[in-house]
Amino acid sequence: MLGLGHDVVDVGAFAEQLEMPGTRMTRLFSARECRQASLRASIKHDGEALHLAAKWAAKESVVKAWCEALVGRGITERPYTVDDTPWSRIEIVDDATGCPRVVMAAEVHVELCRSLAVTESAEPVWHVSISHDGGIASAVAVLDMRE
Repeated sequence: MLGLGHDVVDVGAFAEQLEMPGTRMTRLFSARECRQASLRASIKHDGEALHLAAKWAAKESVVKAWCEALVGRGITERPYTVDDTPWSRIEIVDDATGCPRVVMAAEVHVELCRSLAVTESAEPVWHVSISHDGGIASAVAVLDMRE
């Protein structure tokens, strides 16, 4: 394991931010993530904000695991800042069985490999788990390497 990240999100506060006039919160998600959150909300008869909050917790967890992996390798340079992290290009999408998966856009994946000095024979592998209960969404992400 190279990195571990965890995050929790207050679903109510997150929903309020999504509903604010002129909010840029929806830009944090890809169109595919928004479609999946909407579909899941309609199937489960709950709020779309709940599912977006869970995806947000997962995205934060991914970035935290990435940063921990950098620290573990003694790398102090970060590929992105808080202001320029390409959040919508780090997707949390459900696979055919409904399990969440991390899908990075090609340029983000290249930056991940570059920042960690990944050799051509290795491949970063993400594991993510999402949960929500009451008003809290939570996620854990693990960054591993397949040699």
